Amino acid sequence: MATDSLEIVSLVGVYNADGTLFGELRYWLGARIGRTHCALCEITHGTFREKEEWKRQSAALPVPFEAVHLDERSPELAAASGAQTPCVVALISGVGFELLLGPEQLEACRAEPAALAAAIKSAAESRGLHFAAQR
Repeated sequence: MATDSLEIVSLVGVYNADGTLFGELRYWLGARIGRTHCALCEITHGTFREKEEWKRQSAALPVPFEAVHLDERSPELAAASGAQTPCVVALISGVGFELLLGPEQLEACRAEPAALAAAIKSAAESRGLHFAAQR
């Protein structure tokens, strides 16, 4: 398949935490005492809720962005993200899931939603990927 025909149809962020009540509580407490860290959580959420700036940035992305926890990944998503969490994975038409941003790139966003949006677009462009016109 020609590189210029590869289209991202959606994005999935994978948090480095489980989505169960116990998993959420364990992460929240661990983050407060410095034992647990998830760069994606810091970008998308404040202490108790989703950041308003992240809501704006994600709504402005060219394709839908969904966030899931480790225990919520499909087998295909788990295979694409592996142990590289937190991360952002792109669903590419005709190809499947592909890791777009790993933990280091998310850390470089320094908890800034606008930086994540820019990193997503830059990573797609550098790989010759285009966004499907869905929004």
